[in-house]
Amino acid sequence: MNLHLKLENILFIDIETVPQEASWNSVSENTKQLFDQKTKYQRKEEFTVEEFYERAGIWAEFGKIICISAGFFVNQKNEKQLRVKSFFGDDEKELLVDFKKLLDTHFNKNEHVLCAHNGKEFDFPYIARRMIVHRIELPKKLNLFGKKPWEIPHLDTMELWKFGDYKHYSSLKLLTSILGIPSPKDDIDGSEVANVYYKEKNVDRIVTYCEKDTVAVAQLVLRFNNEELLEEYQIVSA
Repeated sequence: MNLHLKLENILFIDIETVPQEASWNSVSENTKQLFDQKTKYQRKEEFTVEEFYERAGIWAEFGKIICISAGFFVNQKNEKQLRVKSFFGDDEKELLVDFKKLLDTHFNKNEHVLCAHNGKEFDFPYIARRMIVHRIELPKKLNLFGKKPWEIPHLDTMELWKFGDYKHYSSLKLLTSILGIPSPKDDIDGSEVANVYYKEKNVDRIVTYCEKDTVAVAQLVLRFNNEELLEEYQIVSA
């Protein structure tokens, strides 16, 4: 496929999220009731609400972002280079403000687009919702009010792979495997992030994982365009 986009105009992102509290016992009674109501349709009778709380990070109402990794292409001596920058830490508002500054300063033009895997269903709305929670004015690229579908500056590699097949879901791990891209899941996966964050307290490990996912999304776009994949030396921390 030909995306008809300049690689330099795409900001590749991935986020990592965790439950807002380390354990169910730390959750307020009101929030417990709200979480119970929100997740009842998914839990059914297979899990108690307490057991299900370890998955709370997937909902912006009960989770928080601990890392946003962003990657962007530059031409360095006539060769593609992907620069990766991460915003992370315990202060969610601070990392969101810093990410907003990146969007407002460097990715605020009409030709700029955000790209993530399953980003339209997860990453983009999650970031927007958490910004609203923290009373942060939405950057242009996340404020979709009044926009027509073709005006939304979001690219989703999972949606591209669907080719119009709405019932089809393919994970990033699956696509990297079948397309010969180095796997980003060689250490942990999304289900382990909360444990690494709250119990191991190893944020660096999570940042590395998040950055690998971001790189993998960029590699997917290269493969979709039938371009050569990046070599390791072409991936640089910004």
